Amino acid sequence: MRTVRVDLGDRTYQIHVGPGARRGVQNGVDQLDDVRQLVVIADKTVAGLHLKRLITDLRPEPLVLTFQPGEKSKSLPTVERLCDQLAEAGIERNAVIIAFGGGVAGDLAGFVAATWLRGVRFIQVPTTLLAAVDASVGGKTGVNLARGKNLVGAFHQPQTVIIDTEFLETLSARDYAAGLAESVKHAVIRDSVFLDWHEENVERIVARDADALSDLIARNCEIKAAVVAQDEREAGLRAILNHGHTIGHALEHLLSYELRHGECVALGMLVENELACARNWLGRAEAERIRALLARLGLPATLPRPLQAEEICTACRVDKKVRVGAVNFILMPEVGMPRRVADVTDADIASALAVIEPAS
Repeated sequence: MRTVRVDLGDRTYQIHVGPGARRGVQNGVDQLDDVRQLVVIADKTVAGLHLKRLITDLRPEPLVLTFQPGEKSKSLPTVERLCDQLAEAGIERNAVIIAFGGGVAGDLAGFVAATWLRGVRFIQVPTTLLAAVDASVGGKTGVNLARGKNLVGAFHQPQTVIIDTEFLETLSARDYAAGLAESVKHAVIRDSVFLDWHEENVERIVARDADALSDLIARNCEIKAAVVAQDEREAGLRAILNHGHTIGHALEHLLSYELRHGECVALGMLVENELACARNWLGRAEAERIRALLARLGLPATLPRPLQAEEICTACRVDKKVRVGAVNFILMPEVGMPRRVADVTDADIASALAVIEPAS
């Protein structure tokens, strides 16, 4: 079992990673004071696959609330419905909510926990690789609006994060690969040695080798925990975690969530690396190296259908990364040395988008 500490003073918590880690959920509950009620929030697919393994012997017996799987459930109407169910069940402030599932479940249940009775405690139990390496760590919660992704949210740190790698066995190859995009992103922005490790261990990673998977998840959590500990609320440094996301979020929204988040992040990284190359920052060889690695890990290199550059630029401007009217990008002068810039023009974006255009 690997353990990673997220050092946030009186909000410090630990991440536990490994096969069978779910058995530590009860221990996580027992370490909290005055827990009178438990609530598990999960999508219906995850509940059908894994709920029994999670709640066996869990005490107090939890209230289980479910929602339809998919990004469209990450919405204010879903939050309202879940909160109505909490009210009907008489859930009080000494309750603990367990977010059980992928990134949607973590963001949605975390936002409910942040806002129910002005905040109750919660535990993250991710069941996807994407959530394990990224979404479950750091305390970002939120939901989407029709105008864009994650526009309504709150920072609300979990009490602990339990990552049982056995839950990842049921992921499709596509969903598994989507999580690897965030892992490559973390390596690119923070750890060139970890990027080398990805290249050297592609076969083990794709095969879901148990030791390689635990090492991969733990290192991702260490990278993100170190950034979050220095900048919990994204006042500065934490913005580097958005590499690939400015374009990626725009693509997600415009494609109506046809692609997975990680797939859009991978495409966003390709475009943003092209922007860096155009500035004579990132070397062409390094950009191609990252592109090749993403492809070897099963991630897309082109859009599924054409999009207009103008609509992508417009979508980028409706994003929480906009500051003083300028769209912020995290570009790479070199691996491990990210830089936030706010002077990327629509013409720059239009030119860089050629790297992901589908074949005619």
